[in-house]
Amino acid sequence: MRLSQFFLPTLKETPSEAQIVSHRLMLRAGMVRQLSAGIYSWLPLGYRVLKKIEQIVREEQDAIGCNELLMPTIQPAELWQESGRYEDYGLEMLRITDRHDRNMLFGPTNEEVITDIFRKDVRSYKQVPQLMYHIQWKFRDEIRPRFGVMRGREFLMKDAYSFDIDYESSRHAYNKMFLAYCRTFSRLGVKAIPMVADTGPIGGDLSHEFIILADTGESEVFCDKKWLEKDLTGQGVDLNDRTNLEGWVQKTLQDYAATEEKHVPENCPVAGDDLIATRGIEVGHIFHFGTKYSEPMGATVLGPDGKEVPVMMGSYGIGVSRLVGALIEASHDENGIIWPEEVAPFRVGLINLRTGDDACDAACEDIYGKLKNAKIDVLYDDRDIRAGGKFADMDLIGLPWQIVIGPKGLANGVVELKNRKSGERSEVTLEAALNRIGA
Repeated sequence: MRLSQFFLPTLKETPSEAQIVSHRLMLRAGMVRQLSAGIYSWLPLGYRVLKKIEQIVREEQDAIGCNELLMPTIQPAELWQESGRYEDYGLEMLRITDRHDRNMLFGPTNEEVITDIFRKDVRSYKQVPQLMYHIQWKFRDEIRPRFGVMRGREFLMKDAYSFDIDYESSRHAYNKMFLAYCRTFSRLGVKAIPMVADTGPIGGDLSHEFIILADTGESEVFCDKKWLEKDLTGQGVDLNDRTNLEGWVQKTLQDYAATEEKHVPENCPVAGDDLIATRGIEVGHIFHFGTKYSEPMGATVLGPDGKEVPVMMGSYGIGVSRLVGALIEASHDENGIIWPEEVAPFRVGLINLRTGDDACDAACEDIYGKLKNAKIDVLYDDRDIRAGGKFADMDLIGLPWQIVIGPKGLANGVVELKNRKSGERSEVTLEAALNRIGA
């Protein structure tokens, strides 16, 4: 993409409403613009990151056999009245009335809808387990939306749901999702620690939040420092072997990690310098809640003995749009964002130091074409502005690599290659630059 054709409204000054780093940088980098309190438009740069994260989440859900579907944003109140949550959920639920005076709501989550889908078409224990997910916009009417997309009212979320015949099978589904989450966050380039958590309005008796440690996090968290070095990729774990998977999950969770609600200081098994007490950003939350929804909503199947059995359920959420902010909180410097390569909006920023110079223009067009042919996302800064402005914008938007082409370098047969994360700069041949980026 040529920057002269790309909508990238960067800002030099930080807007006064931005309180944390991710909000400041997302506004300055032209990723989002606020439409209303807690509601944002995603501009082209931000939307590219959002779609990259969404795709990684999707791939890891598909890898454990989770079926993707799409449920509506607007839901009938009757379903929530059936489950008993309509009044309990509170003021965060946006309640509306249609032209026929029917009570509706903008879904904050989808346990009721997915349970209704299940109960209409699944009759026998032979049709379970079922594991389904969708990636959809949600709305929760926060009393004080703040911190940009980190605590907005409208947000993009992946929510998955499991249905099983008995407790052991439902715990296996929970463990599969636990591993999928560990692998998802590892691919995104962040350490998200699974912590024992409160179940809140979702309900149930088993829950883990996946937390990125950050000083700007919204809640206090506590964990053993061993988590900082722990491998959470789950290499070699067999998803279909319940014993193998259960063993890995239990071994992973043997070290202490808990949210503020679940942390009891006098009972904490970790003391002194081994206990990390800090703040954290929740990017995922998984729940096992048994028959909380299936019993009141009549989601039953005929068991092997011919008797009706309410299915055991779980739900599993990842904040896709929140992750954009969380990744920035975890990876930035004084000059701007530093994107992990897996989610960067473009992998390479190509800078023409002298637009209008025949040699520079020709060299940039050549490398731009080669990068595109190699299927490498590139943003070519072909604007006719000062070099300082180009450097500042590239550092601000945080692309992993920068290739800088100018008259002096071309005269010597080299280009400048910069790694955004390390700050390392080197003068190399064009071929060497392409090889390094391709590797």
